[in-house]
Amino acid sequence: MKRRTFLKVATAAGALTLPYVHAQSRKFAGITLRINGFGGAFDECLMKGVAAPLEDKYGLKVQFIAGSQAADFVKLVANKDNPPYDMFMADSAGMVELLKAGLIEHIKESDVPNIKRLLPGLHEYGDYGIPFSVASIVPVYNSKYIKQPLTSYSDIARPDLAGRAVIPAPTSDAYSLFLLGLSEENGGSISDMEPAYKVLAAAKPNIVAIAQTSVSESQMFQSEEVYAGIFADGRAYELRSKGVPIETVAPRQGVYSITSYINIVKGVRYLEAAHAFAEQLLSDDGMLGIPKAFRYGVTTDVKLPEDIRKDLLFNSPERNAMKRKIDWRMFIAGRGDRIERVNKIIRS
Repeated sequence: MKRRTFLKVATAAGALTLPYVHAQSRKFAGITLRINGFGGAFDECLMKGVAAPLEDKYGLKVQFIAGSQAADFVKLVANKDNPPYDMFMADSAGMVELLKAGLIEHIKESDVPNIKRLLPGLHEYGDYGIPFSVASIVPVYNSKYIKQPLTSYSDIARPDLAGRAVIPAPTSDAYSLFLLGLSEENGGSISDMEPAYKVLAAAKPNIVAIAQTSVSESQMFQSEEVYAGIFADGRAYELRSKGVPIETVAPRQGVYSITSYINIVKGVRYLEAAHAFAEQLLSDDGMLGIPKAFRYGVTTDVKLPEDIRKDLLFNSPERNAMKRKIDWRMFIAGRGDRIERVNKIIRS
């Protein structure tokens, strides 16, 4: 073939190939996935590490609609035939409600290959939902004032904490996990919470407040109204980043945590796009966004940069093994009793 003829053929082939490749790379152009949001910096992390790369690569847009998980769940149930979301974020407790209502699809490794990167024990609901972040509810203390480190949930009853401790409101399933810690540290179980209430009664002289929100609890620690309490590990890191010397405790008998999941809503129109979102979420860039900002735990084998690793509660195989398994269905069933008992003990 003459050189001039070859160039003409090559040029023609290129003209055909480039638009085709471009079309393939923008295969989700015109599609927007709607996802309920947790709000603020949390959603911003997911936009940066997950949504933005998907838009660059595929033209896929993602819209996070910030609200409360409980209210968003009600909205999803009420609009089951025309769902307001394509994907739904929920914590471990919320997963129970989603499954009970039959609102979510299976997600298999054949559709989302990065599922194989999940750490052992984190996939609590089989093929339903993909775990992507772990928050632990643990004892914390201000090292400026508390010189003897706390080592367990039960230390909330130590005499040296008199008038300086805070606990979260029992209305939250996640934050109520410390009660399960109190129970199991003292010979009880999820079906026998009496040991927890005995420790709580002993701790009553120490407890000056029941925090209704994590924001109000942060403010108590910042103003030095309280020196110790029960808090989320990521929130404790946030305080440290602001100069408050709050130490996070990994109780020796185990850590009680709640996991955040992403789900595909049943009947979603853009199933392949939803799978692409899940795959990017479990990629290194997708996985590191939240721990960079909040130091909540990861769920995959991602390599952790040292500046992040040292601040994570679960930062080694040994620490990962400390995460206690929780029967969320049974724990949720005991919610009413927990609320009644805690309020009776603290407010009597």
